[in-house]
Amino acid sequence: MYSKRFLFVLMLVISWSAKANFILLPMDESTQQNHLKAYGITYWVLDKQYKASWLLNYRGGSFLLPDAPEIRKECQIRGVSFEVLSDAQANQILDEIASPSQNMETVVLEKAPKVAVYTPKGKQPWDDAVTLVLTYAEIPFTAVYDEEVLTDQLLLYDWLHLHHEDFTGQYGKFFGAYRNAPWYIEQKKEAEALAAKLGYAKVSQEKLAVAQKIRDFVIGGGFMFAMCSATDSFDIALAAEGVDICEPMFDGDPSQPNYQSRIDYTKSFAFKNYTLERRPERYEFSDIDMTEKRKIPMEKDYFTLMEFSAKWDVIPSMLCQNHTQLVKGFMGQSTSFERDLVKSNILVLGECQLNGEARYIHGQIGKGMFTYYGGHDPEDYQHRVGDEPTVLDLHPTSPGYRLILNNVLFPAARKKKQKT
Repeated sequence: MYSKRFLFVLMLVISWSAKANFILLPMDESTQQNHLKAYGITYWVLDKQYKASWLLNYRGGSFLLPDAPEIRKECQIRGVSFEVLSDAQANQILDEIASPSQNMETVVLEKAPKVAVYTPKGKQPWDDAVTLVLTYAEIPFTAVYDEEVLTDQLLLYDWLHLHHEDFTGQYGKFFGAYRNAPWYIEQKKEAEALAAKLGYAKVSQEKLAVAQKIRDFVIGGGFMFAMCSATDSFDIALAAEGVDICEPMFDGDPSQPNYQSRIDYTKSFAFKNYTLERRPERYEFSDIDMTEKRKIPMEKDYFTLMEFSAKWDVIPSMLCQNHTQLVKGFMGQSTSFERDLVKSNILVLGECQLNGEARYIHGQIGKGMFTYYGGHDPEDYQHRVGDEPTVLDLHPTSPGYRLILNNVLFPAARKKKQKT
């Protein structure tokens, strides 16, 4: 009797297993134990030539993967929660998502994007949030810098990240606080040597050339993601083409008189009508950034993700996938953006409702797209020079870091035209 019962149960298990054709990576708050590594699993699946689906607004933006022993094993190794679904269960979920009454959509992910990170040689992976989370999620990336950009090697990549960089030639505006610091002196010397090696008289001229190559990468169909000072300094560098905005301590000669009136905002990606900060000792590029104006206490510093129609506005819906709409704020050299200085064609994806500042914005240039995300590290409220790196094992479900990874997977999607 016992053996017959055992045989019956075994047959049920075998029968059930035969019908288990999909793996669901749930991305809701209560079920997924490691949201960040779930993105890495999805990337790994695409890199193995499998197809995947991103279930927008379904349980926090879950991923539907094919069922294969190696995928299950990889989830177990990386500590990613998953559910095994039968073909019928998966179809039921897809039918629910397809219903016109549900603000959900299924987006097919087809190919793992090739990822590049613009960063100086020898920079540690914890120096910016993106290299940190890419490493943690086990998503491969290639470090590129000025030489690679100027020799058109961006053509090898689908997605490019810029972080705590200064494209204006003012060395991050660290002069006021760190002019005598050995690291500042050494970085300035290295930047000048690199500019000379590449045939430029000034660092500002060399960085402008780099910014223009990056601009062309986006116009040609690339995806650019920028955080912290790379956002406004990149835009300012493009708009200041042919105008000397650097004071003598940066480039050896005076800035151009009345340079503010010569700024061409049409060349900026995202910002308009901003006023540049002339004082070299002030740790600020312009009035785009809200860091010193915002006056929000840490315990109340949150921003809200906008809600879009997943069926009609697929792109912003992908970029805003999360298990919460309320994300902890965090600071940086460029923390957030003055709303009145954001161009009208730019989509605000996240805003602080206490003061209306834009924290997370997106736009299209030519055939490509870009996203700007204010702040330095989503789990380090006020990151300072020399601070210890964030340990992401302590923040595996971080909503702020999820926004970064939304952008990493975004180019893998089969796109639908945005309707609004």
